[in-house]
Amino acid sequence: MNDKMLVETAVLAGEIMLTSGAEIYRVEDTIRRMLEMAEMDKVEAIVFSTGIFVSLGRLDGETITVVKRVKARSSNLNRVYLVNDVSRSYCSGQLTVEEAYAKLKEIQNKLQYRDWMKILGTIGVAAFFALLLGAGPVEWLAAAATGAILALVSRKLEKAGLNNFCVNVGCAFSVAVTALILEMVIPEMNADTVITSAIMPLVPGVIFTTAIRDMLNGDYLSGSARIMEAVVIALAVAAGVGAGMAGIQWFLGGGRI
Repeated sequence: MNDKMLVETAVLAGEIMLTSGAEIYRVEDTIRRMLEMAEMDKVEAIVFSTGIFVSLGRLDGETITVVKRVKARSSNLNRVYLVNDVSRSYCSGQLTVEEAYAKLKEIQNKLQYRDWMKILGTIGVAAFFALLLGAGPVEWLAAAATGAILALVSRKLEKAGLNNFCVNVGCAFSVAVTALILEMVIPEMNADTVITSAIMPLVPGVIFTTAIRDMLNGDYLSGSARIMEAVVIALAVAAGVGAGMAGIQWFLGGGRI
């Protein structure tokens, strides 16, 4: 067995899981199980929310150590499932290390959803949250339209290379401005319901839930880091909505919105 190839494969599996929003203990467990197939004396895997540290070797021989910096983070439970499936197949002997590596690269590079599908998903989330909040037909249509604007602005800002904080501020700003403009055109519309519904795709619920699970499993550092990430996202959304409302009020000459 090529030990260096095994380490690269295990680190790649951990990287995909970590960037897809998996819990820290799950990432460490997957890496460790794959490395244990080499039957070495030293198998160590330490994972933080921003990095992976792996060592594999014998007590009287060479040790292979890899450090991987992880920057991008998102929520993609399907990728977590696919990596788990590859890991189980490799550990049960159904795949060679080369085959496992090739499958992991395919998972990493695969485009799961096209842009138009993401746009439709964002519209659907905004529209159906409006129904949950008791919106009428007018608010429902307005939330769908605002969700479409949110999706388009999000894609443009991400392609511009802005960081997550700026993307969330810009998206929330566009939601507030769009909803308030629609309220001026349709006075009987409730802008609060539309804004609340449309910002739901930006709410870091999955990140916060994963952070709590990390802390319950004893990964306090990573759990705290993820809680701070959720707080920063929430602040960015609040700042964007506030800036949008203030901007419309200033445009109207300080009158009530």
